[in-house]
Amino acid sequence: SFRATAVAILLSYSASFGHAFSNCPAASRSAATSSSALSMESNNDRRTFLTESVLTLTAGLTAATLNPTPASARVFLDPAMYGDQELRVSAVDSLRESVRRALLQKPTLTPYFLEMALLDSLSFDIETNGGGPDGSIIKAVMTSKDTDAHTKSLKECATVLIDAKRNLKKLSSITIADAVALAGAEAVNAVGGPILPTQLGRTEAAANAPIPASMPPLNLFTGEVDNEIVADTFRTAGLTEREMTALLGCLLGVDSIEKATPEGSWKESSKPKFREAGKIGRMSDFKKLTDEDIEAEFAKDGADDDEESYTVSGDDGWYIADTFGTADSRFGKSLNKEKPELSTTLKNLAKTSSSSTQYSWISGFLLSKDLPTAKSWVDKYGSKPLLYEKDLKVAYNAVTQLGAEYTGGKYESLLKNKKRKTLNDDELEFLR
Repeated sequence: SFRATAVAILLSYSASFGHAFSNCPAASRSAATSSSALSMESNNDRRTFLTESVLTLTAGLTAATLNPTPASARVFLDPAMYGDQELRVSAVDSLRESVRRALLQKPTLTPYFLEMALLDSLSFDIETNGGGPDGSIIKAVMTSKDTDAHTKSLKECATVLIDAKRNLKKLSSITIADAVALAGAEAVNAVGGPILPTQLGRTEAAANAPIPASMPPLNLFTGEVDNEIVADTFRTAGLTEREMTALLGCLLGVDSIEKATPEGSWKESSKPKFREAGKIGRMSDFKKLTDEDIEAEFAKDGADDDEESYTVSGDDGWYIADTFGTADSRFGKSLNKEKPELSTTLKNLAKTSSSSTQYSWISGFLLSKDLPTAKSWVDKYGSKPLLYEKDLKVAYNAVTQLGAEYTGGKYESLLKNKKRKTLNDDELEFLR
C-alpha cells in the first residue's frame, strides 16, 4: 500500500544517514575539534533533510487521498444469499405474484418490465468490466425528468418492484437487482410465454452509487434511437447477433400478444357457473337461474342459521392472487386464455405494422441487410418454435448475468472467472 511504501522510504533514508554520519576514530585533538564542528553542521543538515522528506511524503499521502483510483463497478452473484430453499422460494413467489397482480390490473405494462430487465443488463461494458444487472436501472428511471408516456410506464413498473421489495422485508428479503430480472421473466410468462430461468443472488448497487456511465438511454427500445446505436449497445455488452435476435424478438412478441388480447379477457372465469344442484347433463337442459332465484336461495341459507348474513355488492370480478394451481396459473391468471407461440411473431416479422405493436421498428432492424446473421436466425426461429424457446431461455439467463462475479463457497471456486458461453457455443446441433 502507499502507507507501507512511505514507511519503507523513511527507513531507507534513516539508514543512509546513519552510515553517512557515523563517528570515525580521532587521530588527534585537532581532528576531534574539527569532527565536533562537522557533527554539529551535519546534525543541522540531517534535521533539514528529514523535515523536507516528511513534508514531501505527507503531500504525497494527501494527493493519494484526494485523488483515489477509480474502482470499476462489478456485480457480485451469490446463489446462496437467500439461505435455505424455503426462504428463497417464498421470496421469489411473492415477487412474481406482485408483478402478475400489477400486469392484470394494467396489462399495458407487460413489455416495460422486460425492457427494464434488458436495459439493466445492457449497462455492462465488456471492455471495462463495469456496469451490469445490479438494479441501477431503478435509480435511472426514478430520477429521470422525462414526462413522456414511455418513461411514465417505466416508472410505474419501478414503483411496483420498490413496493414489492419493501413489503417482502417483513418476512423475507430480495435484492432489487434480482427483482428486476425476475419481473422481466414473469412478464414473458404472463402472456403465455415460457418460464425463463433466472439465477438469483445479485448484489444491488449502493444507495449513493452513481448511475453507471454505460447505462443505455431509457428510450433505447422506442424506435427513437438510431439502429446502429441499438446494435452497438448489444455488442458493447458482449452479446452476439443471435442472442440479440432472440431477445428483441421476445420483446416484440410480448407486446404483440398483449395488444392482440381483448381487454378484460383474464377476468373470464374458467370455473363452472352457478347452477341448480343435483343436475347433470347438457347446459341447454338447465334452467337459467335469474337474480331473483339466486337471492331466494341465499335467503333460505340465512333462515337456516342464527348467524347474520352479509351481502357483498359491486363484485365485478375481483382478482385474488395465490400460489396454488398449475404451473401456468400459480402466480395468477394469464393475460389471455390461449397459449400463443412467441416464434409466430418472428415468422410473420415482415408483416409487422405499427398498428399491432409499438416495437414495429424491430422488424426493419432485424431484417436489415446490415445484419445478415440476424436475418438468418429470424428465419430459423420462425420455422422452429422449439429452437427459439430453447435459445430464448439461454439468452435471457445469460444477459441477466452479464459481468457477474460469483462469490461464496463452492460457487466461487467452480464458476469464478469462467468464460461465459454464448449461443454460438451451443452443442445441441440437432435443433438447428
